[in-house]
Amino acid sequence: MSGFQQSRLDLGSELRRLREEAHLSGKDLAERLGWQPSKVSRIENARQTATEDDVVTWGQAVGADPDTVDGLIQRARGLVERQDSWRQRHKNGLAALQEDVRDLEARTRSFRAFEPGIVIGLLQTAEYARNIFTRVRRVYEATDDVDAAIRVRMQRQEILYDPARSFRFVLPEAVLRYRFAPLNVMRGQMDRLLAVTTLPNVEFGVIPTGALLPTTLVNPFWIYNDALVGVATKTKEILLRDPDDIAFYAREFDDLCEVAAFGEDARRVIVQVIDDYARQSPD
Repeated sequence: MSGFQQSRLDLGSELRRLREEAHLSGKDLAERLGWQPSKVSRIENARQTATEDDVVTWGQAVGADPDTVDGLIQRARGLVERQDSWRQRHKNGLAALQEDVRDLEARTRSFRAFEPGIVIGLLQTAEYARNIFTRVRRVYEATDDVDAAIRVRMQRQEILYDPARSFRFVLPEAVLRYRFAPLNVMRGQMDRLLAVTTLPNVEFGVIPTGALLPTTLVNPFWIYNDALVGVATKTKEILLRDPDDIAFYAREFDDLCEVAAFGEDARRVIVQVIDDYARQSPD
């Protein structure tokens, strides 16, 4: 067993001990945290690395001593720093990654997201998602659980219909034209985007191809509640909590919104893309 896996096993064992001392079953703890029960099991059995946020909420739920929790936070932080590659993270399975994102989203009321490469996950159709996950699995040699990952991604989308939450999404027009799936799937995905733009708590922005850009369109990022920013690269996912970092990405997002088309203007761009797909020969 590698040193990394042993450290992850030790952390999971400590968290299990805290849960048992609080006389909670795994299901009880999951209900308190708003998690899927499988996540508690994965963390305790070292099939998933607990994040700093996981440890904090776990400790609060079981009423653990703050000093004990602080020590576990440091251990979790060290593990995450050692396991920051997407290849390593995908070994736990695509569905597990989707469940992690769902846990974070459940604690979020205000979402801002920019994606320069693909349609944002919360807005994907099942068939578009299948084509994306198939590519991800090949690139990162992930576990073959594409169907399970799609189910979780579709479940995640229920959050869009919660009026207590607000969403602001921005992506370049080019993303609507990137062919990650057959034409019929791409047309279905565009129809899905048209439907999403009618939701009262969702603002969907498209940066037109001819727009004068305020910054480079490189990495996707999500801003959660003005408290956390997730930035993804090809090989790493970075979570930023420093107020200066959060303020930087908030300014970046505002700059992108300034040149994006929203509302009816965004819908016109989507309809034009649908028309362009309709003129292409079927695959």
